Amino acid sequence: MSQPVDAPVQAVATAELCKALEHALVQHFGVVRSIAKLERRPSPYRTSFALEELDLLLDDGTRLQLMFKDLGSQGLLAGARQAKPAFLYNPLREIESYRAILAPSRLGTAICYGAIVEPQLGRYWLFLEKVPGVELYQVGEFATWLQVARWLAGMHTRVAEDVERLTGAAHLLIYDGDFYRQWVRRAQVFLQHGKALQSRDARRGFERLAARYDQVVERLVALPVTFIHGEFYPSNVLIQETAAELRVCPVDWEMAAVGPGLIDLAALTTGRWTEDKRIALAMAYRAELAPNGGWLPAPETFLAALDYCHLHLAVQWLGWAPDWSPPPEHAQDWLREALRLAEKVGLC
Repeated sequence: MSQPVDAPVQAVATAELCKALEHALVQHFGVVRSIAKLERRPSPYRTSFALEELDLLLDDGTRLQLMFKDLGSQGLLAGARQAKPAFLYNPLREIESYRAILAPSRLGTAICYGAIVEPQLGRYWLFLEKVPGVELYQVGEFATWLQVARWLAGMHTRVAEDVERLTGAAHLLIYDGDFYRQWVRRAQVFLQHGKALQSRDARRGFERLAARYDQVVERLVALPVTFIHGEFYPSNVLIQETAAELRVCPVDWEMAAVGPGLIDLAALTTGRWTEDKRIALAMAYRAELAPNGGWLPAPETFLAALDYCHLHLAVQWLGWAPDWSPPPEHAQDWLREALRLAEKVGLC
């Protein structure tokens, strides 16, 4: 989840960066590549970790535009240190998601040019293609959003066949009963002891929801699972339009997981949509499951399951950190949303 832009604890020296990057490029190209010129600058799109844009000129004249992400503890931004739950941190998760899952699956995500993993030095560096796209939330054409929903279903269906191997291959989060219950417990504590100005009735309503949350967990753990992004919000999806096609490129795979695909769909459809458009996005996703042999319940069952996933996301935001507000692109009254959804599914 996005965090305020601030500085990492310690910047990486340019000489060290060049040496590591040349090593990574040897692995990527299969031949030695020397860096003749390197220009670097902080990226305005950094979220939890230090992120830089790199302009490279190689010794053979090749020019590359890359993103350098420092996933080590020293690269964690100050705002993220205060807000990001510690139990979520694993620097290998995003690295191995790119190397073991995304690259072999050829999904159109950013090209991984390599990674440096040196635990003894605390180095977990990731080098990715700088995708020349815009964030989905800036795209007004609804047809593009429908295409993203279809792409998402295609990804979930394709990778689901290998989900058992992926569970351990990329240090993924696991959406099981313990995972879901942890969020509601955290939300209870934060709402009880935080400084948020919530009404007494709203807090009591959440306590009633928490008392019945096992019913939510039961519905969620019954859903089929696949490899999911975990934060498939429009600010984490880049759209690149070319003459031949529209490229859908999710970024920031720090919360990659094995869980219900509808969690990602819920993130995509969160926000100020009309009910008709939210349903249209959901049905575009559902329609794409059929040709790929995916899960395909009746529409009303499908939409009910999506409501439970929306409810989980609302609870997760409430349990993210005490006295913390999400960035503007995710801002809304999550307690009110949780209670609305709880009433909709018959829990309050």
